[in-house]
Amino acid sequence: MNKNRYLLYLLLCGLMLYYALPRISIGIHGPEGLFAAAWLLFALFVIAGNLSAFLYTPKKQKLAGSRGERIPKKSQGTGV
Repeated sequence: MNKNRYLLYLLLCGLMLYYALPRISIGIHGPEGLFAAAWLLFALFVIAGNLSAFLYTPKKQKLAGSRGERIPKKSQGTGV
């Protein structure tokens, strides 16, 4: 379930970049260029974070039994 969410976020960020890149000009001096550079930097952070979460999420561990049965705990006697 989480991998699907990370993939969705990656696709949405790619869609936003596809829409925004032709309209952004980094070469402009002043607040417009600063905003464009900051926006692209934040977009790269989002891509890097979601890509690393997508690639490095730990796999679910299997339970002890084949059908998910619990293993009973050992009795905690006095050991005599």
